[in-house]
Amino acid sequence: MRRMILVLVFGIAAASPAAAQQSLSFHLGGFSPRSADARVPNDVLVNNLSFLAFNINDFNSVSIGGEYLVGLGDKFEGGLGVGFQTRTVPTVYLDFVNQNGREIEQDLKLRVVPFSATVRFLPLGHHDAVTPYFGAGAGVFAWRYSETGEFLATDSSIFPATFVGSGTATGPVILGGLRAPISNWDLGFEIRYQAAKGDLPADQGFSGRQIDLGGFTYAFTANVRF
Repeated sequence: MRRMILVLVFGIAAASPAAAQQSLSFHLGGFSPRSADARVPNDVLVNNLSFLAFNINDFNSVSIGGEYLVGLGDKFEGGLGVGFQTRTVPTVYLDFVNQNGREIEQDLKLRVVPFSATVRFLPLGHHDAVTPYFGAGAGVFAWRYSETGEFLATDSSIFPATFVGSGTATGPVILGGLRAPISNWDLGFEIRYQAAKGDLPADQGFSGRQIDLGGFTYAFTANVRF
């Protein structure tokens, strides 16, 4: 996967800017993580569902980002992009409360910064008309997951703490969309799927050893051509 990313990056960078249409693309939309039954084995969020009160779709988040696009002939274009998404989900223990009757509270936070290298196929080519496209590529996902708040020990005592896992993961990216020209801009809508998983540190005591980073991004796009 890392070799594929390097090939895509160097291939896009090697395209001749003078001979190719170029644009900067900006997106704003929402990210929806994979559902509980589709996530990787030993996923920390799925395991947390057995004793904490939250849902996987609570991690739906706003997604923003930008991408440099360059034409690779009439029917193809390459893209190098970066995005950002973060979500903090408050939760409490399902079956336990503090001795004073107060809930045992935590915040679960997941932040992902995806870097992508993709190739799009434009079946109608680069024309001043409504343009559908679809494509694929590879992503590098910089992630950070934390659990902060109060925790229940094996002796039923309650203690405050923060547990953190972070790293980078690689995985495939698949996308499709539609855009229409307005002056020097192309406005459109795109759906993007990503698949990756991060390994959590064993010494932090998380309920799972992995965090699934996969899901769908639904976004409005605005491309400025130059």
